[in-house]
Amino acid sequence: MNHVEARIEIDRDREIGRIEENIYGHFLESSFFGNIEGGVFDEGSPHSYAGDGPRAGLRRDVIEACQDLGLTVVRWPGGNVASPYHWEDGIGPRGDRPRRLELAWGSEETNRFGTDEFLAWCAEVGTQPYLVHSCRDVDEAVRWVEYTNHTGDTDYTRRRAAGGHPDAYGVRYWGLGNEVYGQWQMGHRSPEEYAAAARDHAQFMRKVDPSIRLVAVGTPSERWTRPVLERVGSLVDYVSLHLYGASTHLYTADSGDDDYDAVVAQPLYFERQIHEYAHLVANLAAAAGVERPLALALDEWNIRHLEPVDWPEPQPSPDGVVVSRDTERVNGRPARLRVNRWSPRTLADALFYAGVFHALHRASGLTVPPTMANTVNLVNANGLLAVRPGGVVRSASYHVWNLYQNHTGTIAIHADVYGPARTGAVRQGDSRDGSGGFATRPGSVPMLDASATLTDDRRLRLAVINRSRTDGIRTRIILDGRAALPPGTVHDLGADESDTMATNTLDSPNRIRLSDRGHVTLDGGTYTFPPHSVTLLSFT
Repeated sequence: MNHVEARIEIDRDREIGRIEENIYGHFLESSFFGNIEGGVFDEGSPHSYAGDGPRAGLRRDVIEACQDLGLTVVRWPGGNVASPYHWEDGIGPRGDRPRRLELAWGSEETNRFGTDEFLAWCAEVGTQPYLVHSCRDVDEAVRWVEYTNHTGDTDYTRRRAAGGHPDAYGVRYWGLGNEVYGQWQMGHRSPEEYAAAARDHAQFMRKVDPSIRLVAVGTPSERWTRPVLERVGSLVDYVSLHLYGASTHLYTADSGDDDYDAVVAQPLYFERQIHEYAHLVANLAAAAGVERPLALALDEWNIRHLEPVDWPEPQPSPDGVVVSRDTERVNGRPARLRVNRWSPRTLADALFYAGVFHALHRASGLTVPPTMANTVNLVNANGLLAVRPGGVVRSASYHVWNLYQNHTGTIAIHADVYGPARTGAVRQGDSRDGSGGFATRPGSVPMLDASATLTDDRRLRLAVINRSRTDGIRTRIILDGRAALPPGTVHDLGADESDTMATNTLDSPNRIRLSDRGHVTLDGGTYTFPPHSVTLLSFT
């Protein structure tokens, strides 16, 4: 392994902002590639709760994995499914619930997992629910808040009690629609039409429970965002932003390109988008006279593994990955691609996720900061957990979440990095042109990316990504102008694995894991960060 030199300068007096725990949030979507049925909910499985009531059918092993991690907030029922979803289809005795054609993904919705089941699952896990309404029917939205949050004696509260929960659930987070700007959504509307509908929904949902926190649909467009903020900005708490990265390794690896460099560079695109949209929202809110503090909710994000549409459809394998397929070698650029929803998370993905967390940390001091983020998805469908009849695989991304939400601090501080970089084209997420090529922008990609944080008792945490595939980077760490650092401990991920596309399976569940290296004393304030790894130095 080669070594190159770098320097990180940390100043504990230069605080950026407070990191909200909800940036480590998650997402479940009904009728979507094993998120719910066969995922968190699996009636008849020996791993699931038996009996009656909302807990019946919930996977105990999934709950245990989520409890071990600690979930902050989970968004449901979608996603695209939220647009055609009618919440009253999913309450009452399961045997009486209607089975519907699901209009977002073309499947069938059994409605056996509904509001009470989701909220029972959240209670078991210990997480906050985030419910998303279609924003197409004010009365339906109002009655959903009444069902979950009202404490009086009405028909809806009696139905809630009959469903097994006499007390109010107290659901705090509510979404006013999903991607209404897109023609793929049932209920797609112009910005002005959506803004008027969202205002009505927000006004009357708050009449039921004034304490709820509302998320308006956003997208990086002044044409969309201006009327939304003008009409509803004073009634909401968040504006949403959806971002996706893209990886081509499924069809380019045979040609010698595993797409590693493109994957680990894409957090730069995320960071630019977050900052640009935060500034746009801040400026438009000020122009509209909005005095209410606003935040961004990055309530859909992930990196997509793309493949040619003419390949056989991917199917989940019992070991937590994908069934082997006969696929033709790809020469050139496929004109049409699709997302492989079962492709497991890789070590390269783990570095991508870490980079996005660093971007969120650094954005915590913005006027409109990102204070919630929900990755797509929690279970199966490119999620943190691959759930199969034989058990649960904690993927590479599971361990990234563990590292950042459970081991880093809550206060972001400045950390300046001086070191090697690669100059080249940075992929701008999943955006493609008509010929299938990806949009890119020229940029400089630092090999080291650092996030310095303080715990509430002012203990220093330094998370460092080494994006170099092959080189360890010997780094001098300067704290408050001095190279003398207190003793600390080391955790890392990826340092023991040579294959950047490695994944975890039921047979090899800990191939990508968080390793505890124990105590360390930094000689002269230097540490060598291993190639293709994420390292956390914790100082006492």
